[in-house]
Amino acid sequence: MPGTYQAVYNASKSFVLSFALALRAELKDTGVTVTALMPGPTDTAFFERADMADTRIGASERKDDPADVARDGFEALMAGRERVVSASLATRLQGRGSRFLPDRAKAALHGRMAEPGSARDT
Repeated sequence: MPGTYQAVYNASKSFVLSFALALRAELKDTGVTVTALMPGPTDTAFFERADMADTRIGASERKDDPADVARDGFEALMAGRERVVSASLATRLQGRGSRFLPDRAKAALHGRMAEPGSARDT
């Protein structure tokens, strides 16, 4: 997703997905499994460390439990899946729904969630 106010971070996530899928293809006949874990907002210190505590997404109470995210990733890896969007239903629906939105709309939506100071607007 285009990461308005988080351009480098979101671009890095896109790179990691592309890299994982390419590695998976290169290693397909070796017995090595590569699974891309794509978590949504997770209840960790990330938002504080990224100076995002004052954003809508950083201040939101609706973050996934890190243990659930880790379990989803591990189970997907053990099942040999190519990727997994984790963990809550809302995160999975957002992941699926974003496939149908134009990038311009995704950038605008992300901007509303990640804009500095946006937590005060809720």
